[in-house]
Amino acid sequence: MKKRIIPFFAIAALCSSLVACDIITNTLTQAASLANLVNCEYSLKNVSDLQIAGVNVKSLTNGNITASDVVKLTSALVTKQVPMNMNVNIDIKNPTEHKAALTAMDWILDIDNAQFAQGKSPNSYTITQKTTTTVPLGVGTDLYSMFSKDGINSLKNFVSSFKNDGTSSKVGLRIKPSLNVGSYVVPMPNYIKVEKKTGTGTSTQSNTGTSTGNNKSNTSNNGRTKNTSKNKSLTK
Repeated sequence: MKKRIIPFFAIAALCSSLVACDIITNTLTQAASLANLVNCEYSLKNVSDLQIAGVNVKSLTNGNITASDVVKLTSALVTKQVPMNMNVNIDIKNPTEHKAALTAMDWILDIDNAQFAQGKSPNSYTITQKTTTTVPLGVGTDLYSMFSKDGINSLKNFVSSFKNDGTSSKVGLRIKPSLNVGSYVVPMPNYIKVEKKTGTGTSTQSNTGTSTGNNKSNTSNNGRTKNTSKNKSLTK
């Protein structure tokens, strides 16, 4: 019986076709995840690991600042560096029947209803269907420009404005999740205000991916800061 020989170019064409199909399938899956990301609901759970100039804000009792805390804050003003770092824990509820995914998240920090700093977290997360996943977003900036004129009393009042859950009526946050689709980074169309709300989802998962926002200026990771915003605070 005569053997059939498949030409090399036919094998190459078949392999190329399979690879192309795999790429298309993967791209369509990513596009579906992006669509589901738009359908998710975003809310503030709490703020953790909040420190301002070395002062652990959560350790304050009813907003009372100790003498040691005053020394730290005063020293920060003298050195012209008042770093603020915190993890903003965001609940992302996926009400759809399919998973959603994000590969990065841009953020804007508002203080006293004005845009103060912005940055980006490159961490990836998957929000499975019909669940609520808590995503920690590292936010950091330097507050010196806010208090260089008014001094320690103004800084003390700001630190005292934070509640036990790490929120403050003076501080707001907006986010814009994005997803890699093929070789492109596709962000959501608009920034989302993150506010605290009552009620819980059907089930909750915690994501422990790390996000860092440490910087020593009010320009954060991407080096840009705008001072125009009408955003509300983290708390209603």
